[in-house]
Amino acid sequence: MDSIELIRTFLSDRLGVEPERVHDEAVLADLGVDSLMVAELMFEAEDRLNISIDNDEKPPVTVGDMRAIIERLQPSSSAEP
Repeated sequence: MDSIELIRTFLSDRLGVEPERVHDEAVLADLGVDSLMVAELMFEAEDRLNISIDNDEKPPVTVGDMRAIIERLQPSSSAEP
């Protein structure tokens, strides 16, 4: 599961947000995400993707911000030939 799919699934399951509304420019608060939900989304990403998000990480404002945090912490998918 990639980061945008994880975010779409999370927001759809918990808040009923339509998947097409979840794109990089979408403001999380406009999608109904409050600070507690941001924390839950971060915990979900940690659990599903086996990453660790630092407690000092600046809270994301947009879906793109959240995606950037997740992708920065994921191991590189490129492998040496």
